[in-house]
Amino acid sequence: MVQPLLLVLYRELPRRPAEGDVVRWVQKCRGKLARFKQKIAARYSEGTLERLLSWNEPEARQAATLALGFVGSIKINASLAGRLHDEDALVRQFAADALWSVWFRGDSPLNNQELQRLMRLDPDEEKLENILSAYASLIAEAPTFAEAFNQRAILHFRTGNYARSIVDCEKTLRLNPYHFGAACGLAQCFMKQKKLRAALRCYRRALRINPHLENVRQAISSLEEILGEEGKR
Repeated sequence: MVQPLLLVLYRELPRRPAEGDVVRWVQKCRGKLARFKQKIAARYSEGTLERLLSWNEPEARQAATLALGFVGSIKINASLAGRLHDEDALVRQFAADALWSVWFRGDSPLNNQELQRLMRLDPDEEKLENILSAYASLIAEAPTFAEAFNQRAILHFRTGNYARSIVDCEKTLRLNPYHFGAACGLAQCFMKQKKLRAALRCYRRALRINPHLENVRQAISSLEEILGEEGKR
């Protein structure tokens, strides 16, 4: 079987890390990854990379998930989420990282930049009302931009407004049902409200989306133990 050029380009990168060291690896070979991105963007369409997600060789799937993290759009959200269930640990890690990158690129470049700006604002240094007003303007401009709702949910959580955070987490999940981060955020809000059964349901939802969230698995076990028979339902 002829190997795709993508795999050749991927093998030119430094040796891939063991599970758990992906961030350090990315930092170490940032320059080479930038060149990898340039070559991918010049040679591959998103559709071709999406098809390579199903290649039978794990290393090719690793390459495809890594590449889509650099150049993929929200259109391949479902396909990348499917790789969260891949048998290869590195594919799963790259898929989770790629999803976050895709989610932040979920709208126009201008709206993506505005979201990044808002995320850098500190509610302890800026007026919260001004930040929330800017989020409202962004969402009015981009009403299907799921990550804008998710980041506003995080802001509400940080400032103790759990009810409004829940609303935004739920909106995020309606727009993007693969958003395991929003499912976890929803669970954390319910934990703050002492709604343990609701929190357990949301943690289970997050784990169904991404079955390799060990902290979520531990939270589920703890809640099931606290709730006893009720937690098994």
